[in-house]
Amino acid sequence: MTACAIEPTAADEDGETDGETRTDGAGGTACAITADGAYAARLAPAGDCLFPERWTLDGPEPYAVPLPGNQPEEPGSEVQPMGDGRVLIRRLVDGRHAFSLLYPTGPGTGELPLGAVECPDPDTRLRLLPPAPGGEKAYALAVGRRSTAVWLVAGGAFGPEHLAMVPGRCSGGVWLDRAGRMLALDREVGGRTKAIVVDLERDGEVSPLLQIAADSDDRLLAADPDSGLLLIRSDAPSPGREERLGWGVIGSTLPVRFPECLRVPDCTVTPFAIQPGQVLVPENCGVALRIDGPGGSWLGVWRPSDRQLLQLPAPEGWLAGTGLWSEDGVLQLPYATREVPCGVLRLAVPRGAGDNGGSGVGGNPGVAGEMGGTGDARPGDPVRDGTVGAPGEAAPEPSQPSEPDPPVPVAPRPVPLREAPLKGRVAVG
Repeated sequence: MTACAIEPTAADEDGETDGETRTDGAGGTACAITADGAYAARLAPAGDCLFPERWTLDGPEPYAVPLPGNQPEEPGSEVQPMGDGRVLIRRLVDGRHAFSLLYPTGPGTGELPLGAVECPDPDTRLRLLPPAPGGEKAYALAVGRRSTAVWLVAGGAFGPEHLAMVPGRCSGGVWLDRAGRMLALDREVGGRTKAIVVDLERDGEVSPLLQIAADSDDRLLAADPDSGLLLIRSDAPSPGREERLGWGVIGSTLPVRFPECLRVPDCTVTPFAIQPGQVLVPENCGVALRIDGPGGSWLGVWRPSDRQLLQLPAPEGWLAGTGLWSEDGVLQLPYATREVPCGVLRLAVPRGAGDNGGSGVGGNPGVAGEMGGTGDARPGDPVRDGTVGAPGEAAPEPSQPSEPDPPVPVAPRPVPLREAPLKGRVAVG
């Protein structure tokens, strides 16, 4: 399982997310995948309209099930897959956030209303958190002017339940364990942003997670509970000037590292998937990154033990920033085109591929297979046709190599990473 945050956009920071749809950069809306990788969901475009769509990813071939309602969905709606194949949807109705579970019923779509959350303050913005481990529950974050509420919106006994109130404005959202108990948030207080941990089984008890330096902004982007690997964005190496992508390990006494190879000029590099199952060897975890630059979005693959960032063209129609790793190192990238409405590109990225001139074996990573098409539908699941698509254009050249980081130990549970004072403690490169 990989736990990744939804990084705030400029609109998020201004508190203006309602009425806007997060896009994947490929003509569709953002896609969410369950923690176990079995299902995905998105708001799929149909002309000028949007409708919920569920993807099944754990079969021999992926296939999509449309879940249209009586009318198209509003652009500000959100969807999230649940572990049993149903799809949670959040709609803004008369100023209230209404939640329902959607599921296929033969030719139609069944809907189970769950209740609604009302935010009396018009400046409060509510959004879904990334899918929780287990797939039985779903959570939302309501960000107000001075505090942030955590809501259980699916999987509770009596509809939406208020779980915690956290002082300060929070963004992000990363799950740190497989039990769905420890939630990391990026909290802004006093003009500084620090990652914290909210214990959902102890009435929302808050404890610090990242404290690289007193005057740095430290955000958690992704975490892997197996290895303890954390991906961090911080301006600690150059306070107030540039935010760098770095890595650390939960419970480690070593400092956070900021490899030079993760700096791509004029581009933003964001992790979206970490290879699971690498217990005690976080430096061997494959990390998939979305690289956004003036020419669009493409793929990056990196391991903490590597000296280079491997840059690859994304498949045409990639649901950008979406994907998952298998334990044996196969990266799966969902994509949708007119010819392939539901496809997954599978890349077998060998160890040390980033050290071979920025390419894999023979100059390219191993392609384990490209999947797309009808698949084997489950009872009552309509299936959409498709064929195999082609990858997109070539990506820019990889960045220059830097020295590899040494292995670091892992702790069995989240504890604060406190490397202050910064001088002499943060490794750059």
